[in-house]
Amino acid sequence: MSTIPLALTGQVALVTGASSGLGRATAQALAQAGADIVLLARGANDLKQVGAEIESVGRRALPLPGDLADEDYILNAVQRTISTFGHIDVLVNAAGFDVPGAVTDLPTSDWDYVVDVNLRAPFLLAKAVFPHMRQARHGTIINVSSVAGKRGWANAAAYCASKFGLTGLTQSLAAEGKAHGIRACILYPGGMATNWGAWGANARQARPENTRPVTKALPSTEVADLIVWMAAAPGELVLNEVVVSPLEEQGWP
Repeated sequence: MSTIPLALTGQVALVTGASSGLGRATAQALAQAGADIVLLARGANDLKQVGAEIESVGRRALPLPGDLADEDYILNAVQRTISTFGHIDVLVNAAGFDVPGAVTDLPTSDWDYVVDVNLRAPFLLAKAVFPHMRQARHGTIINVSSVAGKRGWANAAAYCASKFGLTGLTQSLAAEGKAHGIRACILYPGGMATNWGAWGANARQARPENTRPVTKALPSTEVADLIVWMAAAPGELVLNEVVVSPLEEQGWP
């Protein structure tokens, strides 16, 4: 799949998790499609680098490092987006976090942080951008879930619960946004060729991206191009959810 050339010219996209993995690939793909990009993630140096890559293709970038578990950071990020660009057209919640472990061993604080990043942050961002999209009579919200949002498994209770919750949030956003030209869609990717589980730049350097064959792990660039297609789809197209997985995964991990 190739990015739709300049299909998003004049639009502004806010992408979370933009410092690495799918979030980074998505930010780059949206820029290639013509959008200016607001970058949210914790790694300031990584965001600065991604911003420079986006500007090298002639698009504007606004890196805003911070913690998605912090409500003030989220609200300030949306305010900075509006004050800098004047509007926001696309929101991609691509950030994800996990603390694996059995339910009996999982500290409540870890549960809370996973839910804060994976579910509460998309809610807060949607809540903040909704009035601007409603006023503009258009907007697209894409929430990146996981096949863990379709079926739970052992030692991932917080992650699976947050991703199941993201489904309900997305469906509610779609129902509320329909009358205002706002679309909300959820994406369930299977296994991807990223360094998932390596939190932070040092950890990512120590754990290179997955190099399994594409039949076993989706390239992040391919999934990012799919997200661009979703963002650029005709306004009259109803797109509720998308499941994408490697050929040998057949829809389930």
